[in-house]
Amino acid sequence: MKNFYDFIKRHRVGAAILLLLMFPLVMPYEALAINILIFGLYAVGFNLLFGYTGMLSFGHAAFFGVGSYLTGISMVSFNLPWLAAIGVGVAAASLAGLVIGYLAIRTRGIYFSMVTLALGQIVYYAFYKADRWTGGENGLRGIKVEVIDLFGFKLDFLNPLTKYYMILVFVAAALWLVSRILNSPFGAIIESVRENEKRTAACGYDVARTKLLVFVLSAGICGLAGTLRALHLSIVPIDSLHYLQSGQAVMMCLLGGMGTFFGPFIGAAVFLYLEDVVTTMTTHWMAVVGVVFIVFVLFFPRGIWGSIVGWMQRRIAIDNGGMK
Repeated sequence: MKNFYDFIKRHRVGAAILLLLMFPLVMPYEALAINILIFGLYAVGFNLLFGYTGMLSFGHAAFFGVGSYLTGISMVSFNLPWLAAIGVGVAAASLAGLVIGYLAIRTRGIYFSMVTLALGQIVYYAFYKADRWTGGENGLRGIKVEVIDLFGFKLDFLNPLTKYYMILVFVAAALWLVSRILNSPFGAIIESVRENEKRTAACGYDVARTKLLVFVLSAGICGLAGTLRALHLSIVPIDSLHYLQSGQAVMMCLLGGMGTFFGPFIGAAVFLYLEDVVTTMTTHWMAVVGVVFIVFVLFFPRGIWGSIVGWMQRRIAIDNGGMK
């Protein structure tokens, strides 16, 4: 058990990618696997802020939507190639994170959450009213990526399986970046801010700057998820910016296990799979998902993956105790 746990911990990026490579084989259809991949990355970005830094944001849909819209606008209005459009979307989401984060980190606790919610809704209404660029309530349409030329190889992006593995390349790069951040000295500072902010400041670290940098990194990752969703759907619906989208990130993170590396993908898989199955049975699928969420919060507060990791740690402690 200890050897397995240590292996997963040391090679968590490789283990996560290996599992995601096999993911389309166990899902009912590829489109669901693609959605889980995209929203799992969205939850990873949110988890960096909430799970590892302890800052609960209710406005992360702003970065998800900004990434989607700026990618779409770059392609539809300015005819940028898809790769450059992704860069524009991530940069725009990071810039939005810098502005919103600069304003929000001046507050703490529930006030921080409410400020992010309010600022996120301002972004929503700004894009809603800019219908010349965004399409307003109808969303932005006309985002076309049919064939990708990769070093002379033509890849059919309309093929769901090809699309999944192309998106996985970006997800893998983001997971590697997050892992590097968490394994660095800066990662230790992030977690110290979550555990004891005052003690971190007393040790000489700039807590406000740390919070702002994490906020921008989190926004950039969520923006990347948004850009990939725009390419996947070929449209950007206005609800990409709605506060309900922010609530989904919270639920996915808590279901999978906040503060865990792979938990967000587990949470996204459970949430979206339940949504897909329950919607075929009843229009009140949100009530069913809500009940499942309450059960997990009450009886599995560490989430699915967090509970599994906790169980492995207890087994290792018992084994070590027995060896002594």
